[in-house]
Amino acid sequence: MKNPTYDLLLVGSGLYNAIIANEATKDGLKCLVIDKRTHPGGNVYTEKINDINVHTYGPHIFHTKDKEVWEYMSGLCTMNHFILTPLAYHKGKLYNLPFNLHTFYQLWGITSPEAVIKKIQEQNQPPVDEDNFENKAISLVGKDVYNILIKGYTEKQWGRPARELSSDIIKRLPLRFVFNNNYFDDPYQGIPVNGYTKIIEDCFKQCDILLNTDFTENRNLQENASLTVYTGMIDEYYDYTYGTLEYRSLRFETEIPDCSNYQGAAVVNYTEKEVPYTRIIEHKHFEFGNQPTTVITKEYPLDWQKGLEPYYPVQTSRNEALYTKYSALAAAESQVVFGGRLGLYKYLNMDQIVRHALDTYQEIRKKLKKRLIEKTNQNSRFNRSRISNTAGQVAALRIVNACIWKNFFRSVWGYSLQAFGLSS
Repeated sequence: MKNPTYDLLLVGSGLYNAIIANEATKDGLKCLVIDKRTHPGGNVYTEKINDINVHTYGPHIFHTKDKEVWEYMSGLCTMNHFILTPLAYHKGKLYNLPFNLHTFYQLWGITSPEAVIKKIQEQNQPPVDEDNFENKAISLVGKDVYNILIKGYTEKQWGRPARELSSDIIKRLPLRFVFNNNYFDDPYQGIPVNGYTKIIEDCFKQCDILLNTDFTENRNLQENASLTVYTGMIDEYYDYTYGTLEYRSLRFETEIPDCSNYQGAAVVNYTEKEVPYTRIIEHKHFEFGNQPTTVITKEYPLDWQKGLEPYYPVQTSRNEALYTKYSALAAAESQVVFGGRLGLYKYLNMDQIVRHALDTYQEIRKKLKKRLIEKTNQNSRFNRSRISNTAGQVAALRIVNACIWKNFFRSVWGYSLQAFGLSS
């Protein structure tokens, strides 16, 4: 490829590529960003409705144990001190999440950690050979917690029996034998004060952006860049050569209720399978809002099909085996890097996205080493030119000043001679 217009083609304008762009522009690299949506930001996009930052594609709470990642994000925005303390609604009753002594008291009227552990052990299934979500969940929390607070929610979220899901999913559900409703146990938690969209816009401000642009219909754009960073569906990139990976989609219904406070909490999960939505989000509570109105969003899970937005990879043994084949193709690419949930076919939290993007950019720097050297040399030549021009300007200014003073003294001397009648 001779003299491409761009150093990087960034397919997708979500958080992953925003971090890549932020780092690349620091190095003077030129980026072209494309996205099939009408706005940048991917799933972290936020929009203002009645002066409330609305998380258009579901709630995004930034949380991490990685101090470096937290400091990096804090350099891009001001984080508030929001801590997620969701509730679960089941058959007219509310339960605290994550599962902690508050939850167990609400279920069984028990306050002693020892008594709770004993109760769970009484409900545990004997160990079985099959490793799946349902067996793992029951072994962790017992049948009551599983049937009331997990099973219905999980099966409508993923659209299949819990026995068919990977046990890895349950590892993301915190379990505590203390009175603590903080959903995450990460020391760093918060939400950007001005929403995520401002971060995305700042990261892309030195990039060229094409919206309403589907990569699958514009693959020729790769010819204009030295390297492509692709955050779309990996199976779609390879035209579904080995078959279609499974995803889950979502539908969001946003409403403005006739009240100022709809549910008193940012997130309430609905764990009955018969209730079609999985949760209701009240956005103002993410930023401790006191606006006179409120905005809520109901989240409905959907089976993904072509034409719908893919939100979650579905972790099953079939999909993991299929992804392994696509991953082998990706590993052989020299001018394409895959990233994000869809590119890596992996559930990733936002801090993991940031960490992976930062680490990946270091690999990109190695791939584009020659281009970076050229950029550095160009900058050096430009700086030397500026120094040379400045030196020339100073020298010229000195000459001009000398001429001015010389003429000045000549004029004064001539005037003095005239004054004393000594001029010729």
